[in-house]
Amino acid sequence: MLSLVKKNKYILRQMLIPILVFDVALVAWSLHLMERAVELKEFSLMLAGTLVALAAAAMLVVYFLMGHCMSYLLHI
Repeated sequence: MLSLVKKNKYILRQMLIPILVFDVALVAWSLHLMERAVELKEFSLMLAGTLVALAAAAMLVVYFLMGHCMSYLLHI
């Protein structure tokens, strides 16, 4: 049982790197959208940039919640 817990923690940590890379790309894209919104005085681009940034934050929150949930379930 202990080796299963260690293996799953390793897998969760291994998943963190691609998720962080994808989050950084989402934040960069949202900043690009917001810069264009300021240049063009376009509200819809600002809204799109905000939604993309919120999606990046939500993805990190879900990752950490999933990690805590999985570690809790594996200790039962």
